[in-house]
Amino acid sequence: MLPSKPLLHAVLLALAVLQAFASDTFIAAIYEHSVILPDATTKPVSPDGALALMNKNMDVLERAIKEAAQQGAQIIVTPEDGIYGWLFTRETIYPYLEDIPDPAVNWIPCTDPTRFAPAPVQERLSCMARNNSIYVVANIGDKKPCNSSDPSCPSDGRYQYNTDVVYDPEGKLVARYHKYNLFMSETQFNSPKEPEAVTFETPFGKFGIFTCFDILFHEPAVVLVSKLQVDTVLFPTAWMNVLPFLTAVEFHSAWAMGMRVNFLAANTHHTYMAMTGSGIYAPDGARTYYYNIKTEDGHLLIAELDSQPRLSPASPPTVNWSSYALNVERFSPNDHEFTGFIFHDLFTLTELAKPEGNLSICQKDLCCHLSYKMAREQEDEVYVLGAFDGLHVVEGQYYLQICTLLKCKSTDPNTCGQPVEMAQTTFEMFSLSGTFGTNYVFPEVLYSGVQLAPGEFEVLNDGRLISKARPTKPVVTVTLFGRWYEKD
Repeated sequence: MLPSKPLLHAVLLALAVLQAFASDTFIAAIYEHSVILPDATTKPVSPDGALALMNKNMDVLERAIKEAAQQGAQIIVTPEDGIYGWLFTRETIYPYLEDIPDPAVNWIPCTDPTRFAPAPVQERLSCMARNNSIYVVANIGDKKPCNSSDPSCPSDGRYQYNTDVVYDPEGKLVARYHKYNLFMSETQFNSPKEPEAVTFETPFGKFGIFTCFDILFHEPAVVLVSKLQVDTVLFPTAWMNVLPFLTAVEFHSAWAMGMRVNFLAANTHHTYMAMTGSGIYAPDGARTYYYNIKTEDGHLLIAELDSQPRLSPASPPTVNWSSYALNVERFSPNDHEFTGFIFHDLFTLTELAKPEGNLSICQKDLCCHLSYKMAREQEDEVYVLGAFDGLHVVEGQYYLQICTLLKCKSTDPNTCGQPVEMAQTTFEMFSLSGTFGTNYVFPEVLYSGVQLAPGEFEVLNDGRLISKARPTKPVVTVTLFGRWYEKD
């Protein structure tokens, strides 16, 4: 017997209401994977040998995906290089690559594995998603043939791309992204001719995706957030930590706050290369994160996020990053300026010579202002206020404006800017601001032991980064990391 129309309408309405309510938040997962690496070789292995290695890594990933799904996760991100590792030549990585079609072909590799060229890795990833009813994000390699009619075709007749793929809970390929900004060691891959801005819709928000080094560049990172208005960014990465500003957990958390989006960062785990640091980040701070340089274990993280963070009551206010600093007089004259290198960039620095005070330091168009009061000062610890305004040119070229309060490695001023993980000095308060020429500024607070400070600081809408905890935990650095994309 069929239900009456009024009853059917009521049932459908109730289901719609429940669906709308359920989609206000979602459960996200990331897995930091300790990758099983191939043996070092200058000659390509056989396709079977390559698949055997990839299956070992996918065995680990499959267990993590199953566990995440059992805990209610609706999407999981796995790391860059997580299926076959790194440090390949162009020739030795070739057996690990598959031809990945455009998602427009509407393909479920799990149920139709022979539709295209052999694709056992895509088939298995698709089945992981389908069998666990979860979105699966993975990083693999794509190969595309080309010929002499294409003037940019490599001499071996193919393009090779560092590629992210996304499969929906039915196992369908819904997104494919070719990494555009390759790190200097990625000579095995090609960049696509044009940057790709890849998005896809889910019942719990609009998602975008890019890979590792891409985060420091306007395309695709800023385009996805500012122009295409994604709610959540998926970020497979193989991030080598660089203190004091580019440690994975601090920079990725800061990027989510500065860009006002959810950010799912899945890092590879390899302590010899300083690779660790994954997290699930929201605009108001880290929901959960993991940083472990002591063991080689993988780690699963799961947390709940708002589907549309810009509409959340917890979303931070819009910030004018230079408002306060442009309207405050420069603090007391500084007679103790000196210079020092921080990650190859020459900063202008001044020491915090007293337990409390107001300081200003300038470089080119950037002036940084600091008000502070130490709660517990250690005699053998030196802190400085620093400013950098210029072009970074080491592993890539990009313009930066940085204001930072940081602990020096020792009492020798020449060590200021060298990597430091531990500190003992706490602050009763701090307030940091700068005359930034860009609105793309990422606020960082890093405590001793590479610990984040979610909920213990805030950014006012006039651009001041201020402490909320009184006193703070021991501070390694407080930083406003500005990326001046407009000058590129």
